Amino acid sequence: MFKNHPKGLLPAALANMGERFGFYTMMAILTLFLMSKFGLDKTHAGIIYSVFYFSIYILAFVGGLIADKTRNYKGTILTGLIVMAAGYLLIAIPTPTPVGNLPLYLTVTCLGLFTIAFGNGLFKGNLQALVGQMYDNEKFGKMRDSGFSLFYMFINVGAIFAPMAAIGVRNWWLSMRGFLYNPDLPELCHGFLGGTLSPDAAARFEGLAAEVSANGAPADLTAFAAEYLNAFATGFHYAFAVAIVAMVISLVIFVINRKNLPDPRKAAAATDGKPGAAEVQMAAKEVRQRIWALAAVCAVVIFFWFSFHQNGLTLTFFAKDYTLLKIGSFDLSAEIFQSMNPFFVVFLTPLVLAFFGIMRARGKEPSTPAKIAIGMGIAAFAYIVMMLGSMNVPTAAEVAKMGGLSDAQRVTPFLLIGTYLILTIAELFISPLGISFVSKVAPPQYQGIMQGAWLGATAIGNQLLFIGAILYDTIPIWLTWGTFVVVCLISMTVMFSMLKWLNRITK
Repeated sequence: MFKNHPKGLLPAALANMGERFGFYTMMAILTLFLMSKFGLDKTHAGIIYSVFYFSIYILAFVGGLIADKTRNYKGTILTGLIVMAAGYLLIAIPTPTPVGNLPLYLTVTCLGLFTIAFGNGLFKGNLQALVGQMYDNEKFGKMRDSGFSLFYMFINVGAIFAPMAAIGVRNWWLSMRGFLYNPDLPELCHGFLGGTLSPDAAARFEGLAAEVSANGAPADLTAFAAEYLNAFATGFHYAFAVAIVAMVISLVIFVINRKNLPDPRKAAAATDGKPGAAEVQMAAKEVRQRIWALAAVCAVVIFFWFSFHQNGLTLTFFAKDYTLLKIGSFDLSAEIFQSMNPFFVVFLTPLVLAFFGIMRARGKEPSTPAKIAIGMGIAAFAYIVMMLGSMNVPTAAEVAKMGGLSDAQRVTPFLLIGTYLILTIAELFISPLGISFVSKVAPPQYQGIMQGAWLGATAIGNQLLFIGAILYDTIPIWLTWGTFVVVCLISMTVMFSMLKWLNRITK
């Protein structure tokens, strides 16, 4: 698999895999944690989620700037791993639930999230920049796209198992406290304690309380609500601790193998700190055009990420509120759908690489910008599927008034599974190839910054995620998905309109 690729690709991919395992352990449960821990509604949880996701990627620009200025990419990456571990520690320490001092504990949680985001900014883009530098060698240049696809695949190997780890730890702790898992109960518990449940929701709360309690129907529903919330949230806290272990593993892998990774400082020393001839020539003739091309692509992909990263927000809400969490006799959790995307990435990456290889052999392989445009069209199709599958479901407000849907009222889990499959194909046309595109087009002196700019575009798309949460709560569900269809189709059209210009610049 790694034949004909640089020696440093595998250790870089493994280090990234460990970090991503920790990250996606957290992301699989973050919105549900915020709602169960603090009693936040979907809109406010969505705002925190989108700001955090925005910070993750916008701070990658800062991390790229630091690495480019110091030329110490490896040191910046190591620092990032340590900072991330500290952030995970802040949110892993259990605190009482229901929360007595909401401003204090929510502030501590947000501080932990910011620390994680800053550490990720130091790590993520700079590791990608090092991978790109491996392919600056003419010996490996033609393998750049496939190299980044393999790198991306390993990210998702870690992400496959991350939600399972989070679910396992949460459900283990619930069982230790004498409870079973139910996705609707945290919201109902908060509503009961706050006195905001409708009669129908109150009746459902009482029925579910009896179902999940090992000792039968609780005599004191107030005590049950507090105990269930505390067990549910504490299980999530312990799940965050898994991410700390993942950071340590990633750190060890990186340290052991750092000698196999490029070192720009050594390259600069070899030329007495003076840029090479190619770099001087590019600075004189091509830098401006290349930066404009990268800026244009980054601007367009903002809207793809706005749509795609709904997988951790509105699609997760849909899994909890509308999806039958059962396949045959096998019970599911709402968070488990977060494993679908990375699973499909790992499964489909070799197939997509083989497809592009066949096209390359025939001289018909689309350019990288064309692949990105096609991916946006595929993403639009995914949300068309969600539209069709959501036509007859009640609104989110109606579901809340009922206290949740019965199994008979829920849609098949294969709707979400199919949507994640299609979205993953779109992602494989955009994300790894976009990173490859940036590494190829970015001027040598701006590698870290331009990788940060790509991640910055992702950041802006993520900052817009909360709009999806607002739409989810205020308009018919099918129309929410329709919004993402329109956004993706517009992005595809704009990308195709720039194709000739982009192809000319990237030759």
